[in-house]
Amino acid sequence: MSSGRNAAEEGAAPRTVATAGPPRLGLRENAAQFALLVAVNALVGGMLGQERTVLPLLAEREFGLTAYTAVLTYILAFGLAKAVTNYLAGAWSDRYGRKPVLVAGWIVAVPVPLLLIWAPSWGWVVAANVLLGISQGLTWSTTVIMKIDLVGPARRGLAMGFNEAAGYLAVAVTALVTGYLAAAHGLRPEPFFLGIAYAALGLGLSTLVVRETIQHARSEAGAHVPRADGLHDHLHEELTQRQVFVQTSFREPALSSASQAGLVNNLNDGLAWGLFPVLYASSGLGVGRIGVLAALYPAVWGLGQLVTGALSDHWGRKPFIVGGMLLQAAALALVAVGDDFPVWVVAAVLLGAGTAMVYPTLLATIGDVAHPRWRARSVGIYRLWRDGGFAVGALLAGVLADLYGIRAAVWVVAALTAVSGAVVAMRMYETHHRRTGVPRPADPVG
Repeated sequence: MSSGRNAAEEGAAPRTVATAGPPRLGLRENAAQFALLVAVNALVGGMLGQERTVLPLLAEREFGLTAYTAVLTYILAFGLAKAVTNYLAGAWSDRYGRKPVLVAGWIVAVPVPLLLIWAPSWGWVVAANVLLGISQGLTWSTTVIMKIDLVGPARRGLAMGFNEAAGYLAVAVTALVTGYLAAAHGLRPEPFFLGIAYAALGLGLSTLVVRETIQHARSEAGAHVPRADGLHDHLHEELTQRQVFVQTSFREPALSSASQAGLVNNLNDGLAWGLFPVLYASSGLGVGRIGVLAALYPAVWGLGQLVTGALSDHWGRKPFIVGGMLLQAAALALVAVGDDFPVWVVAAVLLGAGTAMVYPTLLATIGDVAHPRWRARSVGIYRLWRDGGFAVGALLAGVLADLYGIRAAVWVVAALTAVSGAVVAMRMYETHHRRTGVPRPADPVG
């Protein structure tokens, strides 16, 4: 009986055990998780947007701050906190996984709108912005890294366009809505109710629905093919944190060019966030119109990235970065010479368009050059420099505005932005394979 059973088993087809293959890379293959992360990053942007219209006016009208340097302390605190956290987020997401870092960022965000509502002094507002910077560093950095993980090498520009578009469209919509709420109900508390809703929804989605993506990066790393031209042969698979920092910040031409351009880009964004509403108000614009201008710039920025990110996958990264920086410089000059609503509308549109050309392509450049094994750390270091621009911009613009006036500060930042574009034009090489003729790394899943 036993021998009969063995004979039957020997004559039967061998049993197969279903095993999960490597994770599939690509936008279509990961559409559900990618769309979810786009929605989560929109909520991240909304947390930032709740401040864009209201806080500069709150500083002057409720807390009596008149010195521009004092007014911009909240942006300085935000920028420093976010920059440092960006750096840590890249390292932590490699060590602990992407999802825990994302969830931690949302936990930190929960008290922010409550502190802004109840703040009895400006110090509370500054403290709230330290928490906001930490939260933004953890959440926004991680959604960037997770999208790069999912889509693979061919569609990074498009992926970053979707990511940044969602975030900054949410900034724009929230800035517009909070402007109208402030005009109708006052500067507090109604405009910050949106922040409470955003934090609750973002924490819930990130905890319950978002899935870990680090395995996608590991799969890509296993099939990584060096460039045929040998350009990155000196960048080995395994680099220490210090080596990644040096390459991203100073040594590697494309990575370091992107880092300085990111810093200057957010330097002028810090200026726009902190001083433009004050400039508009000093020319007699009401809160409603200030809200429109505060929303228009990130709206064009957000929508434009849906186009520029995808086009950089076909036309290359460098033309968009150089052109975008120069267009931003021209837009800032127009803000400085303008004195009425229509001129500032045009300037806001141009500034948003220039930023849309730069933002997703800088991130895609990091993804092009950095090896998958240390790419998350490189993204974090790039974002350390980029969001450090908020702090530099707040300090520089505040001091210049106090000494020479807001318009002089705008002129100086316009000049710095033009110089940054020239640095990219001279130092950065094209990083995208379709423009260099270098075949892209083979997809690990075919």
